Amino acid sequence: MFSLNRVHIIGYQTQPVEIRQTPGGTSVVDLNLVVPYSFQSEKGDVLQGRAFHTVTLWGSMADFAGQYVRPGSQIFIGGRLQTDSWEDQTTHEKRSKTKIVALDMILLDPKDGQQPTPEGAKLTLNSVNRADVVGNVTREPEIRTTTGGKQVLSLGVATNDRWKERSTGETKERAEFHNVVIWGALAEEVGKLVHKGSRVFVSGRVQTRSWETQQGQKRTTTEIIADQCALLGVRNASALESVEASAQRRSTPRSQESPAPEAPASADIPEIQYASEVKVEDLPF
Repeated sequence: MFSLNRVHIIGYQTQPVEIRQTPGGTSVVDLNLVVPYSFQSEKGDVLQGRAFHTVTLWGSMADFAGQYVRPGSQIFIGGRLQTDSWEDQTTHEKRSKTKIVALDMILLDPKDGQQPTPEGAKLTLNSVNRADVVGNVTREPEIRTTTGGKQVLSLGVATNDRWKERSTGETKERAEFHNVVIWGALAEEVGKLVHKGSRVFVSGRVQTRSWETQQGQKRTTTEIIADQCALLGVRNASALESVEASAQRRSTPRSQESPAPEAPASADIPEIQYASEVKVEDLPF
Protein backbone atom coordinates (compact mmCIF):
# COMPACT_ATOMS: atom_id res chain seq x y z
CA MET A 1 0.00 0.00 0.00
CA PHE A 2 1.51 3.28 -1.13
CA SER A 3 2.01 6.28 1.10
CA LEU A 4 2.69 9.98 0.60
CA ASN A 5 5.61 12.08 1.84
CA ARG A 6 5.70 15.52 0.24
CA VAL A 7 6.92 18.95 1.35
CA HIS A 8 6.52 22.34 -0.34
CA ILE A 9 8.44 25.34 0.95
CA ILE A 10 9.31 28.84 -0.23
CA GLY A 11 12.30 30.31 1.55
CA TYR A 12 15.50 32.32 1.24
CA GLN A 13 19.00 30.91 0.92
CA THR A 14 21.11 32.03 3.89
CA GLN A 15 24.71 31.36 2.74
CA PRO A 16 26.92 30.76 -0.33
CA VAL A 17 26.31 27.49 -2.17
CA GLU A 18 29.05 24.84 -2.09
CA ILE A 19 29.01 21.96 -4.58
CA ARG A 20 30.37 18.56 -3.50
CA GLN A 21 31.09 15.55 -5.66
CA THR A 22 30.34 11.93 -4.75
CA PRO A 23 33.02 9.30 -5.52
CA GLY A 24 30.94 8.46 -8.60
CA GLY A 25 31.07 12.05 -9.85
CA THR A 26 27.52 13.13 -8.96
CA SER A 27 27.07 16.73 -7.79
CA VAL A 28 25.48 17.33 -4.37
CA VAL A 29 24.42 20.64 -2.79
CA ASP A 30 22.94 21.40 0.63
CA LEU A 31 20.83 24.55 0.69
CA ASN A 32 20.06 26.24 4.00
CA LEU A 33 16.73 28.00 3.67
CA VAL A 34 15.00 30.30 6.16
CA VAL A 35 11.19 30.38 5.95
CA PRO A 36 9.45 33.29 7.75
CA TYR A 37 5.97 32.51 9.10
CA SER A 38 3.39 33.70 11.61
CA PHE A 39 1.61 31.64 14.28
CA GLN A 40 -0.84 32.06 17.12
CA SER A 41 0.35 31.70 20.71
CA GLU A 42 -1.62 30.02 23.50
CA LYS A 43 -2.83 33.48 24.54
CA GLY A 44 -4.15 34.16 21.03
CA ASP A 45 -1.41 36.61 20.04
CA VAL A 46 -0.11 36.46 16.45
CA LEU A 47 3.67 36.06 16.57
CA GLN A 48 6.35 36.00 13.90
CA GLY A 49 8.73 33.07 13.58
CA ARG A 50 11.44 31.66 11.32
CA ALA A 51 11.99 28.03 10.36
CA PHE A 52 15.34 26.80 9.01
CA HIS A 53 15.55 23.85 6.63
CA THR A 54 18.39 21.87 5.08
CA VAL A 55 17.56 20.93 1.48
CA THR A 56 19.70 18.43 -0.44
CA LEU A 57 19.92 18.71 -4.24
CA TRP A 58 21.42 16.06 -6.51
CA GLY A 59 22.79 15.93 -10.06
CA SER A 60 21.88 18.64 -12.57
CA MET A 61 19.68 20.41 -10.01
CA ALA A 62 22.72 20.77 -7.74
CA ASP A 63 24.82 22.12 -10.64
CA PHE A 64 22.09 24.65 -11.46
CA ALA A 65 21.91 25.82 -7.84
CA GLY A 66 25.67 26.21 -7.69
CA GLN A 67 25.55 28.49 -10.71
CA TYR A 68 22.50 30.64 -9.95
CA VAL A 69 21.57 30.51 -6.23
CA ARG A 70 23.06 33.24 -4.05
CA PRO A 71 22.59 34.29 -0.40
CA GLY A 72 19.15 35.94 -0.22
CA SER A 73 17.74 34.15 -3.29
CA GLN A 74 14.06 33.23 -2.92
CA ILE A 75 13.41 29.61 -3.91
CA PHE A 76 10.51 27.18 -4.18
CA ILE A 77 11.34 23.60 -3.22
CA GLY A 78 9.15 20.54 -3.68
CA GLY A 79 10.52 17.38 -2.11
CA ARG A 80 10.26 14.74 0.60
CA LEU A 81 11.32 14.51 4.23
CA GLN A 82 14.24 12.18 4.93
CA THR A 83 15.85 11.39 8.28
CA ASP A 84 19.47 10.20 8.29
CA SER A 85 20.78 8.32 11.34
CA TRP A 86 24.32 7.56 12.47
CA GLU A 87 26.39 6.75 15.55
CA ASP A 88 28.53 9.42 17.18
CA GLN A 89 32.14 8.21 16.96
CA THR A 90 33.02 9.82 20.29
CA THR A 91 30.01 9.10 22.50
CA HIS A 92 28.62 6.14 20.48
CA GLU A 93 25.17 7.70 20.85
CA LYS A 94 22.64 7.36 18.06
CA ARG A 95 22.15 10.67 16.26
CA SER A 96 19.72 11.72 13.54
CA LYS A 97 18.93 14.72 11.37
CA THR A 98 15.90 15.39 9.18
CA LYS A 99 16.29 17.21 5.86
CA ILE A 100 14.33 17.79 2.66
CA VAL A 101 15.45 15.92 -0.45
CA ALA A 102 14.47 18.15 -3.39
CA LEU A 103 12.47 16.81 -6.31
CA ASP A 104 11.64 20.22 -7.81
CA MET A 105 13.25 23.65 -7.54
CA ILE A 106 12.10 27.02 -8.93
CA LEU A 107 14.04 30.28 -8.61
CA LEU A 108 11.51 33.01 -7.77
CA ASP A 109 13.54 36.23 -8.09
CA PRO A 110 12.81 38.44 -11.15
CA LYS A 111 15.58 39.24 -13.61
CA ASP A 112 15.98 42.76 -12.23
CA GLY A 113 16.13 41.64 -8.59
CA GLN A 114 13.71 41.44 -5.68
CA GLN A 115 11.15 44.20 -5.23
CA PRO A 116 11.13 46.43 -2.10
CA THR A 117 8.93 45.29 0.78
CA PRO A 118 5.45 46.85 0.30
CA GLU A 119 4.33 49.14 3.10
CA GLY A 120 1.81 47.50 5.42
CA ALA A 121 2.57 43.96 4.19
CA LYS A 122 2.25 41.36 6.96
CA LEU A 123 0.27 38.25 6.07
CA THR A 124 1.31 38.40 2.40
CA LEU A 125 4.98 38.14 3.41
CA ASN A 126 4.48 34.69 4.95
CA SER A 127 6.37 32.06 2.98
CA VAL A 128 5.17 28.56 2.13
CA ASN A 129 5.91 25.72 4.55
CA ARG A 130 3.65 22.75 3.95
CA ALA A 131 4.07 19.02 4.55
CA ASP A 132 1.52 16.42 3.44
CA VAL A 133 1.84 12.86 4.72
CA VAL A 134 -0.24 9.72 4.17
CA GLY A 135 0.86 6.81 6.32
CA ASN A 136 0.24 4.53 9.27
CA VAL A 137 0.30 5.55 12.94
CA THR A 138 3.25 3.86 14.64
CA ARG A 139 2.27 4.26 18.30
CA GLU A 140 -0.66 5.20 20.47
CA PRO A 141 -1.16 9.00 20.47
CA GLU A 142 0.15 10.80 23.55
CA ILE A 143 -1.98 13.70 24.72
CA ARG A 144 -1.21 16.16 27.50
CA THR A 145 -2.42 19.53 28.73
CA THR A 146 -0.24 22.64 28.86
CA THR A 147 -0.09 24.91 31.90
CA GLY A 148 -2.43 27.22 29.97
CA GLY A 149 -5.03 24.44 29.73
CA LYS A 150 -4.56 23.71 26.01
CA GLN A 151 -4.50 20.15 24.62
CA VAL A 152 -1.41 19.03 22.68
CA LEU A 153 -0.93 15.61 21.12
CA SER A 154 2.14 13.76 19.80
CA LEU A 155 1.73 11.26 17.00
CA GLY A 156 4.11 9.02 15.03
CA VAL A 157 3.37 8.36 11.34
CA ALA A 158 5.38 6.09 9.03
CA THR A 159 5.65 6.42 5.26
CA ASN A 160 7.48 4.36 2.64
CA ASP A 161 9.44 5.59 -0.38
CA ARG A 162 10.17 3.24 -3.28
CA TRP A 163 12.59 3.82 -6.12
CA LYS A 164 14.67 1.97 -8.71
CA GLU A 165 18.44 2.07 -8.74
CA ARG A 166 19.59 3.46 -12.09
CA SER A 167 22.65 1.27 -12.22
CA THR A 168 21.00 -2.07 -11.35
CA GLY A 169 17.27 -1.49 -11.89
CA GLU A 170 16.69 -2.96 -8.44
CA THR A 171 13.62 -1.73 -6.56
CA LYS A 172 14.44 -0.39 -3.11
CA GLU A 173 12.30 0.81 -0.23
CA ARG A 174 12.96 3.15 2.65
CA ALA A 175 10.75 3.84 5.66
CA GLU A 176 10.47 7.34 7.12
CA PHE A 177 9.11 8.05 10.59
CA HIS A 178 7.50 11.45 11.13
CA ASN A 179 6.86 13.16 14.46
CA VAL A 180 3.51 14.97 14.35
CA VAL A 181 2.26 17.55 16.87
CA ILE A 182 -1.43 18.57 17.01
CA TRP A 183 -3.01 21.29 19.17
CA GLY A 184 -6.44 22.21 20.50
CA ALA A 185 -9.77 20.59 19.66
CA LEU A 186 -8.24 18.54 16.83
CA ALA A 187 -5.74 17.05 19.30
CA GLU A 188 -8.58 16.01 21.62
CA GLU A 189 -10.50 14.25 18.81
CA VAL A 190 -7.43 12.54 17.38
CA GLY A 191 -6.54 11.30 20.85
CA LYS A 192 -9.93 9.59 21.11
CA LEU A 193 -10.29 8.17 17.59
CA VAL A 194 -6.81 7.50 16.19
CA HIS A 195 -4.84 4.45 17.35
CA LYS A 196 -1.69 2.55 16.49
CA GLY A 197 -2.08 1.13 12.97
CA SER A 198 -4.64 3.75 11.85
CA ARG A 199 -4.10 5.12 8.36
CA VAL A 200 -4.16 8.92 8.31
CA PHE A 201 -3.55 12.00 6.20
CA VAL A 202 -1.64 14.70 8.05
CA SER A 203 -0.98 18.23 6.79
CA GLY A 204 0.90 21.07 8.48
CA ARG A 205 4.17 22.99 8.66
CA VAL A 206 7.63 21.56 9.27
CA GLN A 207 9.40 22.80 12.38
CA THR A 208 12.83 21.97 13.78
CA ARG A 209 13.45 22.81 17.43
CA SER A 210 16.63 22.55 19.48
CA TRP A 211 17.38 21.89 23.13
CA GLU A 212 20.29 21.00 25.37
CA THR A 213 20.64 17.75 27.32
CA GLN A 214 21.58 17.61 31.00
CA GLN A 215 25.10 16.77 29.83
CA GLY A 216 25.25 20.02 27.83
CA GLN A 217 24.91 18.40 24.39
CA LYS A 218 22.80 20.09 21.72
CA ARG A 219 19.96 18.07 20.21
CA THR A 220 17.40 18.83 17.51
CA THR A 221 14.15 17.25 16.40
CA THR A 222 11.97 17.90 13.36
CA GLU A 223 8.17 17.78 13.65
CA ILE A 224 5.10 18.39 11.53
CA ILE A 225 2.89 20.90 13.36
CA ALA A 226 -0.41 19.70 11.92
CA ASP A 227 -3.60 21.70 11.43
CA GLN A 228 -5.31 18.84 9.61
CA CYS A 229 -5.53 15.13 10.40
CA ALA A 230 -7.99 12.89 8.54
CA LEU A 231 -8.77 9.23 9.23
CA LEU A 232 -8.53 7.18 6.02
CA GLY A 233 -10.37 4.03 5.02
CA VAL A 234 -13.46 4.85 7.11
CA ARG A 235 -17.05 5.44 6.06
CA ASN A 236 -18.29 9.01 5.74
CA ALA A 237 -22.04 9.55 6.16
CA SER A 238 -22.13 12.60 3.88
CA ALA A 239 -20.23 10.84 1.09
CA LEU A 240 -22.32 7.66 1.49
CA GLU A 241 -25.51 9.68 1.09
CA SER A 242 -24.24 11.06 -2.24
CA VAL A 243 -23.19 7.58 -3.43
CA GLU A 244 -26.62 6.12 -2.62
CA ALA A 245 -28.40 9.04 -4.30
CA SER A 246 -26.29 8.54 -7.42
CA ALA A 247 -27.08 4.80 -7.45
CA GLN A 248 -30.79 5.57 -7.11
CA ARG A 249 -30.68 7.95 -10.07
CA ARG A 250 -28.97 5.30 -12.22
CA SER A 251 -31.67 2.76 -11.38
CA THR A 252 -34.57 5.16 -12.13
CA PRO A 253 -36.06 4.69 -15.66
CA ARG A 254 -35.43 7.67 -17.90
CA SER A 255 -39.15 8.13 -18.45
CA GLN A 256 -39.58 8.88 -14.73
CA GLU A 257 -36.73 11.36 -14.54
CA SER A 258 -37.40 15.07 -14.40
CA PRO A 259 -36.72 16.77 -17.72
CA ALA A 260 -33.33 18.42 -17.94
CA PRO A 261 -33.32 22.21 -18.11
CA GLU A 262 -33.16 23.57 -21.62
CA ALA A 263 -29.66 24.58 -22.68
CA PRO A 264 -29.21 28.25 -23.55
CA ALA A 265 -29.01 29.12 -27.21
CA SER A 266 -25.50 29.54 -28.55
CA ALA A 267 -26.25 33.18 -29.29
CA ASP A 268 -26.79 33.77 -25.54
CA ILE A 269 -23.37 32.41 -24.55
CA PRO A 270 -20.70 35.14 -24.43
CA GLU A 271 -17.52 34.48 -26.36
CA ILE A 272 -14.55 33.70 -24.12
CA GLN A 273 -11.03 34.69 -25.08
CA TYR A 274 -8.38 32.22 -23.91
CA ALA A 275 -5.33 34.25 -24.99
CA SER A 276 -2.69 34.22 -22.27
CA GLU A 277 -1.88 37.49 -20.52
CA VAL A 278 1.65 36.26 -19.73
CA LYS A 279 4.40 37.43 -22.05
CA VAL A 280 7.58 35.46 -22.49
CA GLU A 281 9.76 38.52 -21.94
CA ASP A 282 8.15 39.00 -18.49
CA LEU A 283 9.16 35.57 -17.18
CA PRO A 284 11.89 35.69 -14.47
CA PHE A 285 14.12 33.07 -16.15
